[in-house]
Amino acid sequence: MTLTGLIILSVLLHVDAYFADNKVIGTLYRWKQIDFEYPTPEERQAALDNGEFIQLNVIPLGVERWQNRVFVSTPRWKKGVPATLSSLPTASQTESLPLKPFPSWTWHNADNCTGFTSVFRMNIDHCGVMWVLDSGQVEAFETPRQLCPPTLFAIDLKTDTVLNRYPIPQEFVLQNSLITNIIVDSRDALCDDVHVYIADAWRFGLIVFRAADAAFWRFNHYSFYPEPLLSNYTLHGLNYQWSDGLFGMSLGKYQNGDRPLYYHSMSSSLEFVVSTSVIRNPSRVSDSVSEFKLLGESRGADGQVSAAAVDRNGIMFFNLISKDSIGCWNTNKPYLRENLYIVARNNATLVFPNDLRIDHEVPQTVWIITNRLPFYQFNLIDPNKYNYRVMFLDPVAAVQHNVCDNY
Repeated sequence: MTLTGLIILSVLLHVDAYFADNKVIGTLYRWKQIDFEYPTPEERQAALDNGEFIQLNVIPLGVERWQNRVFVSTPRWKKGVPATLSSLPTASQTESLPLKPFPSWTWHNADNCTGFTSVFRMNIDHCGVMWVLDSGQVEAFETPRQLCPPTLFAIDLKTDTVLNRYPIPQEFVLQNSLITNIIVDSRDALCDDVHVYIADAWRFGLIVFRAADAAFWRFNHYSFYPEPLLSNYTLHGLNYQWSDGLFGMSLGKYQNGDRPLYYHSMSSSLEFVVSTSVIRNPSRVSDSVSEFKLLGESRGADGQVSAAAVDRNGIMFFNLISKDSIGCWNTNKPYLRENLYIVARNNATLVFPNDLRIDHEVPQTVWIITNRLPFYQFNLIDPNKYNYRVMFLDPVAAVQHNVCDNY
């Protein structure tokens, strides 16, 4: 479905879009509480009755899109989350459609380390393989239990077949590591040369995976740490403290045999950059401190960013979680405040934009999950209000006639 079709569908379903300077961000799905597509109503009721399914405890976290499907993760941060990775169609007449566990219900046994335990985020390469990051931990917001090692799964979306699983070796997962985010670097036509970059937000590391031989290695660097003053947040009257380090990552254009990896800590106002030729070389692990560089100016006192991604035109889009906003930056320009622009802001629909991905379609679309995460963490979700959304943005229209425009 084209973006125009998605926008028309969104407006037909509900008035939940934000118009600014003739730019549109639309809502494909929204939920007060998340529901799942059970095989039968009786099985759903049984899960509710025995506590296997507790609706208030389910939150969507990661989002991805491939062709006519959107994929959503629901980590098992609290008890009662029956499935942790699901799919939805990009066309629906229902605004609060139940999630369909992916690839099937049988993969969602939390005590079986050959299946999914607690999926955080996903990223799809241009060959249609979805790389899935499973934390292996359950009930992180209650009594954390590490049931399985953090693991990468590779899933062929043409056949919905799990191709392989790659547990991250213990030597690269430190005590209290929080493996939060991934980004896939695929360059050749057949995706034979694939690397996956993995962020450790609590022990401040960047783990690299090479698909060709299933090898892992890890970089540690002071630029992966949070800024102390940016670890204090206030969102819609709720004050909380997070000291999350390395989190958001995005890849710039491939030129002259190399491409930049842009990255930032969650609790930070700074953006950094490193050449992927450095991090793709395991021999540089202990010899690369000067290769990780500050990109430019600070985003300011409320400039914390969760996820970011760069489109084919070299425009980075990023979630400003303390501003209920989506920002942009043209990577062809210096990273200065005067070159950053807010393309969408809404204090109802964009409360805590948590994940952001850009698909491989032509034309491309930006996909965003908003989930009011701090309110979920502190048990302040109101089940009578819309709390969770899958949203979409036209990246070309969003930057027309502003500082992010290439033309």
